[in-house]
Amino acid sequence: MPDEKFDEKEMEKRDEKRDEKTEEKSAQEKSMEEKWRRDPLGSFIWACILIWAGLVLLAANLNLVNFQRIPGLPDAFSPGVWGVILIGAGVIILIEIVIRLTVPVYRRPVFGSFILAVVLIGAGLGNLTNWNVLWALVLIALGISIVARGITRKPRE
Repeated sequence: MPDEKFDEKEMEKRDEKRDEKTEEKSAQEKSMEEKWRRDPLGSFIWACILIWAGLVLLAANLNLVNFQRIPGLPDAFSPGVWGVILIGAGVIILIEIVIRLTVPVYRRPVFGSFILAVVLIGAGLGNLTNWNVLWALVLIALGISIVARGITRKPRE
């Protein structure tokens, strides 16, 4: 019998501590934590990137596609296997950005993802990329995103 009382007291203490911790968090912290936890899009996108990388590597290993010479592209541009993987990963991240901007449930800041996508695509394009033009395009996109955010933001009351 004494063990049962001890177990009940121990359980009550744990419940009290848990309640105190949840009370300490503000409503905003709770909602942000829940939002991040319920965001399956990020996991899905990274899974797609891994699948893309696996498919490209499999195609290269089985000699299904020669990534050193792709028809229709200049001879100077030979992306190789890793170039194709990086370009595909960048495109997948751009698709994630479009989804995040259009679907309110998955809305989240996307500027960091945009920079990552541009860097991945630029690295994949390798010697075909003119980095001076690329960074100018990044600055233009940054300006457009700031203007769009200002236009779509609700006025404060």
